[in-house]
Amino acid sequence: MKTLLVSAVALIDADGRVLLAQRPEGKSMAGLWEFPGGKVESGETPEAALIRELQEELGIDTWESCLAPLTFASHSYDEFHLLMPLFACRKWKGSPHPQEGQTLKWVRANKLRDYPMPPADIPLIPILRDWL
Repeated sequence: MKTLLVSAVALIDADGRVLLAQRPEGKSMAGLWEFPGGKVESGETPEAALIRELQEELGIDTWESCLAPLTFASHSYDEFHLLMPLFACRKWKGSPHPQEGQTLKWVRANKLRDYPMPPADIPLIPILRDWL
């Protein structure tokens, strides 16, 4: 089984809310909510992938020094095994705007369970809740 490395981030605003993005129609797991991020390309670090993905998906800029490793997900789907480091980020430039048709929502940590997520993301919720 192939292992897929995907980098994700919990963007945390001044009120302690976390940004979730809803997967758009036409993508696998459409309609589910997830932490922003994406595949780590060959030769890329997880941090570099996140910086690139945040520019592409949300139109914001951040820096490696602002990405703090928080936890990770390790989950087997039917087609692949997902390994996903989750970083926390409280500092970026610009205002997150959906660039790829996704819906965005700022959510309090204790409300994250109210949003249906891919199986790999669910175990990250209590860690974020306890940390925030």
